[in-house]
Amino acid sequence: MAATTVHLVRHGEVHNPEGVLYGRLPGYRLSDRGLAMARKVADHLAGSGLEDAGLARADITVVVASPLERAQQTAAPIAQAFGLTVRSDERLIEADNYFQGLTFGVGDGSLRHPRHWRHLVNPFRPSWGEPYREQADRVLAAVDAARALADGHEAVLVSHQLPIWVTRLSVEHRRLWHDPRRRECSLASVTSLDFDGDRLVGVRYSEPAAELLPGAAQVAGA
Repeated sequence: MAATTVHLVRHGEVHNPEGVLYGRLPGYRLSDRGLAMARKVADHLAGSGLEDAGLARADITVVVASPLERAQQTAAPIAQAFGLTVRSDERLIEADNYFQGLTFGVGDGSLRHPRHWRHLVNPFRPSWGEPYREQADRVLAAVDAARALADGHEAVLVSHQLPIWVTRLSVEHRRLWHDPRRRECSLASVTSLDFDGDRLVGVRYSEPAAELLPGAAQVAGA
């Protein structure tokens, strides 16, 4: 049976000086650092600098992205590196969220207003947005479609943190509700699903742009 890998890539850092939960709102593009992160992922997958480690260039034949601008921008250098065009898939879009467009916090954020509290009563579904199960199911459908297109090769799907994370929890047979602070899905990270035919045989995680993550320089110099 054909061995196929589907890489779930989270988009890079977004320009968001107001600090709002931008969700599915249009107009939120990558920051300069986010663009650099996207190039790092493209270089990583294309094998740049990997020769000395004995690693091969990825065999990418399909690149698909969420229709949101930040995902399309992250996918662009990856597609260019492999001579491909970026396909769009609505199933990779960010999770719907009641707090979209608002700041989220206790101080001057939306949590100080009692009218919002009813949307926080059920963290297991969650009550503030799209159910975790629905997110995982739609991303898994996009994964299956990409796996069929890239049969015997590799595909890249560029999406968003929460949909990627709950998809990983699902394939690893873990509960979908979780502490958001414990998600292993940093900016421009790659969660790789390895298949033997249609059977998932492994899950891998990497951070090609780790050196560009906020706080990385401070940690490195500590």
